Amino acid sequence: MKSHKDLDVWKKALDLSVEVYRLTGSFPKDEVYAMTSQMRRAAVSIASNIAEGAARRTDKDFIHFLHTALGSASELDTQIEIVARVGLADKEKIQVLQSEVGVISKMLCGLIRSVENKKHD
Repeated sequence: MKSHKDLDVWKKALDLSVEVYRLTGSFPKDEVYAMTSQMRRAAVSIASNIAEGAARRTDKDFIHFLHTALGSASELDTQIEIVARVGLADKEKIQVLQSEVGVISKMLCGLIRSVENKKHD
């Protein structure tokens, strides 16, 4: 098993977390315990679950944590959509984040398929 630091999807998820921190840093102070906290936790959860899964001994465990990371990506995507609808960030920043979440989600699905197929070889 590779180290999580060797996985491109982990690297992209880490970059996404940094971008979410930057974006939410500009949110109004009354959002600190609401959307800011929710988005940061979801973003960090993506990379964290990839790392935790990669450290597990079995492919089954790895796949489980990749699915959890995928769920966190969907959660973050929903939160980004809410931010867009209530006007907490400009459209360009929203589009960049939505695009990155989409790329990461596709990468996670591909990695899940790859690990599952490896099990059947």
